[in-house]
Amino acid sequence: MNKKVLIVDDSETDLKHLEQIVSGAAYQTVTARSGEEAISKARKEKPSLILMDIIMGDMDGFSTCREISQDPELSKIPVVFVSSKNQKVDHIWAAKQGAKALVSKPYKNEEIISQLHSYA
Repeated sequence: MNKKVLIVDDSETDLKHLEQIVSGAAYQTVTARSGEEAISKARKEKPSLILMDIIMGDMDGFSTCREISQDPELSKIPVVFVSSKNQKVDHIWAAKQGAKALVSKPYKNEEIISQLHSYA
């Protein structure tokens, strides 16, 4: 059975690019375009990893990650941020919200694949 990865980004371009990398590495992909949709799909799809942007509309990635990490049903799913935010404080705050890592945009395909091998 393929491992399933939930990809969350409100940018169609970034979503498609990540989806291409993840599916190319032989993982099944599920996508969401908002924090609320991510939580709903995580409950329904039970992914082995969530790749998520931080800067999104109504509910940002930090809030979404915090909700996921505090939900007993979802808390075991690792979250890796893929974001243009790359200050030291962003990495610290990401970890405080429960994220396993933060990969900065622009990223190399190998960086995403490395996260898949580490957490999915």
